[in-house]
Amino acid sequence: MKSLTCTLIALALAGTTPAFAQTYPAKPIRLVVGFTPGGGVDINARLLGPKITEYLGQQVVVDNRPGAGTNIANEHVAKSPPDGYTLLINTAAVAINMSLYKKVPFDTLRDFAPVSVFSQSPNILVVHASVPVKNVKELLALARAKPGALNYSSAGSGTTQHLTGELFKLRTKTDIVHVPYRGSAPSLTALIGRGVALVRQHPGDPQSHQVRAAERAREYGAQALAAHAGSADDE
Repeated sequence: MKSLTCTLIALALAGTTPAFAQTYPAKPIRLVVGFTPGGGVDINARLLGPKITEYLGQQVVVDNRPGAGTNIANEHVAKSPPDGYTLLINTAAVAINMSLYKKVPFDTLRDFAPVSVFSQSPNILVVHASVPVKNVKELLALARAKPGALNYSSAGSGTTQHLTGELFKLRTKTDIVHVPYRGSAPSLTALIGRGVALVRQHPGDPQSHQVRAAERAREYGAQALAAHAGSADDE
């Protein structure tokens, strides 16, 4: 079972002085999210914001800048003044994108400084209830019988959902079409609306577990497939 990790990242601060430390923060802080509102990373950011406000005494504003596999948000933060007022909350995509894309307008090692891992949650495999499968074994049989007929959504190209989906296809030798969205919320909406047959999804609540996520999925006419019933490669 692959997992999603949310990490709080700051611009690399150059020339920070003791006087700066004593006066910071003197204005609201922006917490930039590379995904649409309503997804797991966005929910994590909105849980974190009030805690930062409580600790530092300044308002924290969540700024959603989805698209390009989080590169839009990453570039925005990388080009912002390195004054500690623009923070980025992201997944492993901020590191993955350096090797996934031929050219990115930032350097993860040079431009960012990691602050903390905020949360971890599992990626689960969910299918629409109309798909005639009850476990991963049956899903694989269907996918192999109809190559290219099934599709899956993710929170965007280069996200952990996308890469684990491609790894699943590679290890199971199946042809399932990837449909990227600009966040987990529209990705799940596509599943509910039958725009896609399955989705790689992670629970928005960082305290949730796989069973609880499956119960939520069923409320929307979807079902989480038990990994133990199919390929061990997906665990």
